[in-house]
Amino acid sequence: MHNPEDRSFIGHPRGLGYIAFTEAWERFSYYGMQTLLVLYMTHRLLLPGHVEHVAGFERFRQMLETLYHGHLDIQPLASAIFGLYTGLVYLTPIAGGLLADRFLGRTRTITIGAILMSAGHFLMAFDVTFLLALTCLLTGVGCFKGNLASQVGGLYPAGDNRRADAFQIYYLFINGGVIISPLITGTLGEKVGWHWGFGAAGVGMLIGLTIYLAGRRFMPPDSPVVEQHQKHTAKVPLKRRDKVAIIALLVLLPVLTIAFIGNQQIFNAYLVWAETHAKLPVLPFYGKQMPTTWLITVDSILSVSCLAGAVVFWRLWSKKHREPSEIGKMTIGSFIAVTGFLSLFAGTALATKSGGQVSFGWLLGFHLLNSIGFANLFPVSLALYARVAPAALSATIIGIYYLAFFAANNLVGWIGGFLEKMPATNFWLLHSALCGTAGIIFFVAGRFFGHLLAPGDQEDPGNA
Repeated sequence: MHNPEDRSFIGHPRGLGYIAFTEAWERFSYYGMQTLLVLYMTHRLLLPGHVEHVAGFERFRQMLETLYHGHLDIQPLASAIFGLYTGLVYLTPIAGGLLADRFLGRTRTITIGAILMSAGHFLMAFDVTFLLALTCLLTGVGCFKGNLASQVGGLYPAGDNRRADAFQIYYLFINGGVIISPLITGTLGEKVGWHWGFGAAGVGMLIGLTIYLAGRRFMPPDSPVVEQHQKHTAKVPLKRRDKVAIIALLVLLPVLTIAFIGNQQIFNAYLVWAETHAKLPVLPFYGKQMPTTWLITVDSILSVSCLAGAVVFWRLWSKKHREPSEIGKMTIGSFIAVTGFLSLFAGTALATKSGGQVSFGWLLGFHLLNSIGFANLFPVSLALYARVAPAALSATIIGIYYLAFFAANNLVGWIGGFLEKMPATNFWLLHSALCGTAGIIFFVAGRFFGHLLAPGDQEDPGNA
């Protein structure tokens, strides 16, 4: 049974271990597919002889070209599909959260989501079912993602400071899955066959589901609304400070959207650009040039290292200084991410001047600086929304949080199409400017309404 005071998993409840390993395998499957998606479309699916076999694709393409106001060639079309898919992935958790909070409960909703995601990965093995596969994946992630994240916050009682660390650990496991994913799914997809990579992603999702069901008894209680419905008791109304805090969280969503764009571009235009413009190293143990998809593994290794480093750094900092609020850390993270894209700008400018390819060192500089920014932005913002959300709407609020990813990924698809229309130096400067803009707004927002989201406003048990 779930015990909030349990410390058997590195000082945290045992349920966090099951949730973290489940999420690691879910991210293995999701990012395994996402790592291959743009390269798969540009090298196979959208080429003559394949694209004609995709059921419903002609009408789908017409819709995209209407949305983007013109004909889309292969790379911009792949970028647009990527942006639409990865955007909708973060829209559907709202419906999944409402489904869990109001009707099915989190366990059933998460299980349904995992099954749908597995089916989607396996359907990617066939050209004809490409759009159906994306539909299954979108629906599955919607049922799965927000509900699992909300269970992390539900493991802890009100005022337990371990909650913030729990989301750092949660993200460490996420990135652990992302590290392994390109090495397996990326290598299988690029070197053996695209469908082998997608199949491996499906197997990973089934492993994740098995782990989740095995640890169900250690999970927190299900949605309060679901339990009240089962007991035929009245719903607890939201308090005034709950409503004010929710409004503040909604105001932050557009800023989060701007802040997320740069990092999400790594899976889209960045891979296409790096494939032709970056000088990737020849790996001694591999005997060949590093596959482009392995850049995602490089990014994930650095992300894990920086996440762990951020936890240690802020713990040491807090012993002598006041630790910044969540919005303060998000401001810092955004400004650090600016320097990451300046590294790509500098490397591209030098390569353009010399007529060669961009040195791998500039790419490493980008991934390192971006990962430091990531460590102070993604898990911190998720922890903020999980902490502030009223218990009766926790999964729904997490779903609303992912609206920022929905908007960001749609913008990533649109902005990714600029890669063919503007110099690469300007392309990376644009992303640097977006991160800087987000940092400035976070800074101002923290001064004006940061107090509305302060931990002291959330100590009432009714908000736990």
